[in-house]
Amino acid sequence: MLRFIAQFLVTALGLWLASRIVPGVSFTDTGTLLLAAILLGIVNAIVRPILTVLTFPITVITLGLFLLVVNAAMIGLVAVLLGGFVVDGLAAGIGAAIITGIVSWLAGAFISDGKA
Repeated sequence: MLRFIAQFLVTALGLWLASRIVPGVSFTDTGTLLLAAILLGIVNAIVRPILTVLTFPITVITLGLFLLVVNAAMIGLVAVLLGGFVVDGLAAGIGAAIITGIVSWLAGAFISDGKA
């Protein structure tokens, strides 16, 4: 449960930072930001694995870079499902995916999962 909360907070922080840095990514309010973080976690758990398997050949050919497009698509899907969260185009989605990925990577480096 604690890991879920930590992941939720890291995702929310990443989305907030993306809205500050990336033009075309915005939220109407804090509630929308928090709901977007929850929805992104759900979408990443259900839709992303399917899309990753379906696009595996392209991912191999691009040496993994296509995963940025997959991550951008997941963020875009959340924006479509949630009013008040705007991702204006593929470039904004890729920017948001990069920012949230970096934030998650940094948080993972500082937050131990207890398995050593």
